[in-house]
Amino acid sequence: MVQSYSRHGPTQAFGLICSSSSNSTYDGKLAYVPALEDVLVWDMKKGQMLAMWHETGHRAEVTCIRRSPQVNVLAVGYADGSVRLWDTTTGSVNTTFNGHKKAVTALAFDSQGTRLASGAQDTDLIIWDIVAEVGLYRLRGHRDQITGICFLAPPELPSTSTGSFTHFLLSTSKDTLMKLWDLSTQHCVQTVVAHRSEVWSMDINPQQNLIFTGSSEGDLKTWRIDYEAIAEGLKTTESGEINKMIHAVAILPLASRHRVSQILFHKTQPYLAVQSHDRSIEIFRIRTEDEIRKKQARRRKRAKEKSKSKKEKEDHDDKTDEDEAGSDEISLIDLFTPYLVVRASGKVRSFDFSIKDASGHKPGVQLFLALASNALEIYDIPPPSKLKEDVPQATRTYSLDLPGHRTDVRTLCLSSDDQLLASASNGSLKLWNMKTTACIRTIDCGYAVCSTFLPGDRHIAVGTKSGEIMIYDLASSSLSDTIRAHSATVWSLHIRPDEQVLVSGSADKEVKFWEFERDAAPEDDNQPKKSLTLVHTRTLKMSDDVLSVRYSPNGKLLAVSLLDSTVKIFYQDTLKFFLSLYGHKLPVLSMDISDDSNLIVTCSADKNVKIWGLDFGDCHKSIFAHEESVMQVLFEKKSHYFWTVGKDKMLKYWDGDKFENIQRLDGHHSEIWALAVSRHGNFVVTGSHDKSIRVWERLDEPVFLEEERERELEQIYDSALADSLNRTDTAVGSEGNADGYLPTEVAAVTKQTTETLMAGERIMEALDLSDNERAAFREFEEQKARASTLGAAGLQPPSRNPILAALDLEPEAYVLRVVEKVSSTALHDALLVLPFGKVLSLMHHLDMWAQKGWNITLVSRITFFLLKTHHHQIVANRIMRTTLIPMRVHLRNALRREKDTVGYNLAALQYIRRKNVAERTAQFFEEGFDEEKLREKIAEGKKRKRVVIKA
Repeated sequence: MVQSYSRHGPTQAFGLICSSSSNSTYDGKLAYVPALEDVLVWDMKKGQMLAMWHETGHRAEVTCIRRSPQVNVLAVGYADGSVRLWDTTTGSVNTTFNGHKKAVTALAFDSQGTRLASGAQDTDLIIWDIVAEVGLYRLRGHRDQITGICFLAPPELPSTSTGSFTHFLLSTSKDTLMKLWDLSTQHCVQTVVAHRSEVWSMDINPQQNLIFTGSSEGDLKTWRIDYEAIAEGLKTTESGEINKMIHAVAILPLASRHRVSQILFHKTQPYLAVQSHDRSIEIFRIRTEDEIRKKQARRRKRAKEKSKSKKEKEDHDDKTDEDEAGSDEISLIDLFTPYLVVRASGKVRSFDFSIKDASGHKPGVQLFLALASNALEIYDIPPPSKLKEDVPQATRTYSLDLPGHRTDVRTLCLSSDDQLLASASNGSLKLWNMKTTACIRTIDCGYAVCSTFLPGDRHIAVGTKSGEIMIYDLASSSLSDTIRAHSATVWSLHIRPDEQVLVSGSADKEVKFWEFERDAAPEDDNQPKKSLTLVHTRTLKMSDDVLSVRYSPNGKLLAVSLLDSTVKIFYQDTLKFFLSLYGHKLPVLSMDISDDSNLIVTCSADKNVKIWGLDFGDCHKSIFAHEESVMQVLFEKKSHYFWTVGKDKMLKYWDGDKFENIQRLDGHHSEIWALAVSRHGNFVVTGSHDKSIRVWERLDEPVFLEEERERELEQIYDSALADSLNRTDTAVGSEGNADGYLPTEVAAVTKQTTETLMAGERIMEALDLSDNERAAFREFEEQKARASTLGAAGLQPPSRNPILAALDLEPEAYVLRVVEKVSSTALHDALLVLPFGKVLSLMHHLDMWAQKGWNITLVSRITFFLLKTHHHQIVANRIMRTTLIPMRVHLRNALRREKDTVGYNLAALQYIRRKNVAERTAQFFEEGFDEEKLREKIAEGKKRKRVVIKA
């Protein structure tokens, strides 16, 4: 019988407040921040996580977040090139867009929130129609990663879909260029070499007339948008030059000359924030013209007084004339004045202004910071003071840093009852409740390298990089003792199975043995209570640095791994040498001994895992386990199954008797340092450089090795097939550039994924089924017609297809049902999978659907897309003529009916509006308004108000 194993699956990820892969957004109360592949929603005032947005099976990191002008919609870009629109109220995905081949780096909505522009590392810009859930077109022109996108929509002009200015898009890239795109003609109308180095950030002021760009050299440049030139279009001047639409204005001086990584205008308040340093953000205040005029007047007054004191009448007259002449012009540096600098407690990854003031009564502005050290902060920026002595200073109002480590998790250990998990990093030791995954204790510590719970689970011992063993009392959350154990890093700690002795191994080439002793607490305490300390009993000197120490579960042997790539085994009571295990090419980083003390498994930096017998020290098997160094290995209790983790971000499950890999679990986004296996074998915990702690639980589902291998091969094949279909090959006769791109500036938005390939296959299967069924019935009808009346009565109709019989559907209705189930975003890509023979069959079905008036919107969309895609083949032969001519008639009639319905509804809505206005006018006259006030009141009511209707 084939052996089955228990399947393990990811259940929880915690320890992350925010990751540094993407920007974050803040609305005054809630912060939407990236957490590797998830988006977390934090209530900043309470410090609570309200939601975790996670799509099952999706592993790509979040790389960009953008809020939509429409309420409750957030666009999130991912490292695999997909964009998802999330509903903030339900925490579910509304739409998924697949078009980019690499990570999405920039997103922008138009003013109505009906179109979305996305830019990525693959240098392409894609415009998406959110209402129709389809990619409109792909814009090519940049030669490096897109860093900023913005739709142009001046507020004083109507920004409707018919307005000309909403058809313009601005983009910046690391190729030093800024481009202005005309979306109505889908081409670039102006390219500006914005900086000498990479352009990293871009934003437009709320008035939509100034563009600010920041470079990697620390330059902050300002550009003016000429809307008159945009309205005129591309025209040549008298000198023969083309009218420029973007003009350089000035360079704004910054306090630091580092990379300008983010520029942000406040939507309503006169503030501009610029980040050009790792830990600080400069705030500029935008002054009004009146303020500048007053300041200029004061400056002239002071200049007059100075000149009078010098008694140089003639010079003074000239000087004042010059001042008055120069005072008319207001420079950009006068408009944007440095206000204050916000200094964060760590490296800033991104920042955002609050949309609305959370405090309500406080004046000023809130600035939200997401730090690269896994923390969030909010600063209050005070309003400008009238007193000269008051220097404005930002004050930190909220800070969220307790539910996660500042640096990567280096060590994990579980309590004896699996209720508590201790994780330690450089600077902090944290205790987690395994049921709720809540952080219940945070204690300061040194650079932790290894840790273990001491007998009784009331204390934890932590080995540090400086050679100390620190004992922490969990009840009081305090450091109870610090033992200067070694002169170099303590790499490993282990407790003897009888719980009487702790052994420590260090880089100072010594293995030390410590006994537990309970001492009375200091006399100044009110209550005498026992606290645990360690007493040094023995030392075993080794020939090289000790990397790992381990007792055998039967308490007889002690294994010591050394820097010289060998493992030495001693009798633990006499410390007499027993065995030497050699065979690894690089040092053994970790090892473990099975519960029956028969096997020892070692993992090394040479990427191999070796399984040895403890009776003779013979190597049973050497396995190439990971693509990078294998960091830790642990046996499951009461079995020969073991777990390994490596720098290749993988967690693997092995059978130590059959030397088989049972399961490969990927989920971490960086190297895994730490591993802990539960005492009962129910779950495994891993800690990584990405600062996350993940729990992998045993499921009820079994694992069969053959099926697991087949599934892995299928995944590799599907991804390879999708990649081969997405490869951009240069067209015949066209000169592609060095990257292999087509020279065209605009292209269709297509990207084959496993989902679209499967959808295409489902449509093909449905078409085959329908064609066979219709052919069988057609043949039956022909036979019936040929046979005599008596023979026709005896003919049996063919049996219906079981699927159609079960669903009680006609063949054409079944095909429509399959097509309708394909998501709107994947439909075009799924139709591209169909071979031309199946396209002909689908066209026949489209004709039938149009004739019967079924889902005319979908029928029209599919028809026009297929005609556009396969135009050359359709024109080249006459096969389609018999289908297309009747289809034109049927589709035209159906569309005319749809048009009549829409027209009728529009007329009815206009009538209702007119009736409503008339009733309100009559009501106002009854209330005694004069005509001017009445018009104002009606105009107020006409302003569009958005209403959220909840189901």
